[in-house]
Amino acid sequence: MLLTACRNFLSFENLSWKMWLKKLLILCVAWFFLWHLSIALRIVSYNWFDPSSTAFMDEQMAILQLENPAIKKRQTWVPYPSISNSLKRALIAAEDAKFLDHDGFDWDGIENAWEKNLAKGKIVAGGSTISQQLAKNLFLSANKTPWRKLDEAVITVMLETILDKQRIYELYLNVIEWGSGIYGAEAAAQYYFGIPAKKLTASQSAYLAAMVTNPRFYQTHRRSAHLLHKAGVILKRMHQSDIPD
Repeated sequence: MLLTACRNFLSFENLSWKMWLKKLLILCVAWFFLWHLSIALRIVSYNWFDPSSTAFMDEQMAILQLENPAIKKRQTWVPYPSISNSLKRALIAAEDAKFLDHDGFDWDGIENAWEKNLAKGKIVAGGSTISQQLAKNLFLSANKTPWRKLDEAVITVMLETILDKQRIYELYLNVIEWGSGIYGAEAAAQYYFGIPAKKLTASQSAYLAAMVTNPRFYQTHRRSAHLLHKAGVILKRMHQSDIPD
């Protein structure tokens, strides 16, 4: 009799636990679907509207303004034709040589980055494409978690499916960081060279492209030997870069 009562109790508890787990999983799936549906709708709107800010900008500006309340965001949106082709070529040479050929993921680049990181015993290469970088910038926080990587992959697929390559690149060129509170090609060209983005020369473009991996550091270390060397390498590779027309 006691044994039967114990079995009934355990059976009830097990059923209750399974029921709550099932509900939790359903809620998680529903949240995941609705969250990405809202992002998909925003991406669709980017066919016609330019985002005024991004998740990355908002997060970084909040941090910067805690340190210096007087700091202001510098960003001026410019259409794709108003950005120097030299800068377009330089960034593709520096960040994603296969941009026009892949579907959002450079699998060879990911494999090479993995091998480099294993050899060094630490993360020294990322392998992220321009589309992946844009996905992070537009919608995600800077926290590096497995969940964020899944989000990044899903959003990258949506960007590549909903937008064409030129629009993806136009968005990227207008939102990437080039220093503390400096976002987009126009703000960078004005801040560093005092000219509009359309008038950037090849050497100026290579210099800006070399900065994007660590823009706030290079903002205060503009004559860094590593920065100048990298800019020189990019300058030599630029003529091989194909850009969206």
